[in-house]
Amino acid sequence: MNASQGGISAQQLRNFIEKIERLEQDKAELTEVIREVFGEAKSEGFDVKVMRQLIKIRRMKKDELVEQEELLGLYRQALGD
Repeated sequence: MNASQGGISAQQLRNFIEKIERLEQDKAELTEVIREVFGEAKSEGFDVKVMRQLIKIRRMKKDELVEQEELLGLYRQALGD
């Protein structure tokens, strides 16, 4: 196979693949660190489920959060909660 087959640079492709592999490894390491931090928080008495929900809410845009809260209120009202 040529280094450049059908307009594809083998070296460029290899570079992309290797970069993605390194990033995937970094992501796995960060996931483990995050898991450890949640474990520490849990051992200190914090509710990890609530913490995850709070993090999700903080990531949301203000208008998305308002819309979600309105829908939640509407649905709860419909259920009589």
